[in-house]
Amino acid sequence: MVPRPTRDQLASAKDRTIADVLAPGLDVLFCGINPGLYSGATGHHFARPGNRFWPALHLSGFTPRLLRPDEQDLLPTFGLGVTNLVARATARADELGVAELTAGGERLCRVVAEYCPRVVAVVGVTAYRTAFGVPKAAIGPQSELIESARVWVLPNPSGLNAHYQLPDLAAEFRGLRESLF
Repeated sequence: MVPRPTRDQLASAKDRTIADVLAPGLDVLFCGINPGLYSGATGHHFARPGNRFWPALHLSGFTPRLLRPDEQDLLPTFGLGVTNLVARATARADELGVAELTAGGERLCRVVAEYCPRVVAVVGVTAYRTAFGVPKAAIGPQSELIESARVWVLPNPSGLNAHYQLPDLAAEFRGLRESLF
C-alpha cells in the first residue's frame, strides 16, 4: 500500500504528471479529466480515497476483484488502460481552461491513433463536451468516434459528484462493459 501523502507532498504535486497505463489493442481506454493532487503525489490514477473509479470498475464486472490505485499496472491484463485529457495535476478540475481541455482532446486522439483501443471511455461529461466541442453530449455511448474507437461518456467518479452514488456509477460502467460483447 502507498502511504498517504502529507500536506506538503500534496502541495508540491501541483502541475505534476503521472504515467498513462497503455497497451496496444485495449478493449477500453478510460480517460479521466486530469490527475488530482493526491494522484499527482502518489503517481496513481484515481488515487484519492473516496474516488469511486476502482470500486465502480470492479462492481461493473471489469475486474474480478477490487484493485487499489497502486495496482493500476494490472489494468492491461483485463484489456483496460487509463489516461487523462490533461496531464497536469490540479486541486480541482475547474482550474483547467477551454484551451487546455481542447488540447487534451487532440492529445487523446493521438494516443488512440497509436494504441487503437476498441472504446474510449471519458469519465466526465462536461470535460468531454469542452474537449471535443460537443455541447449536448450526455452520459452513455456517443455517435462520434475518436479515430476508429467508439466513444462512451461516463459520470465523473469523484466523491464530489453527488449526482451519482456508487451503485449508479457501477450501473453506467456495466452498460459500457456489456456493450463490448
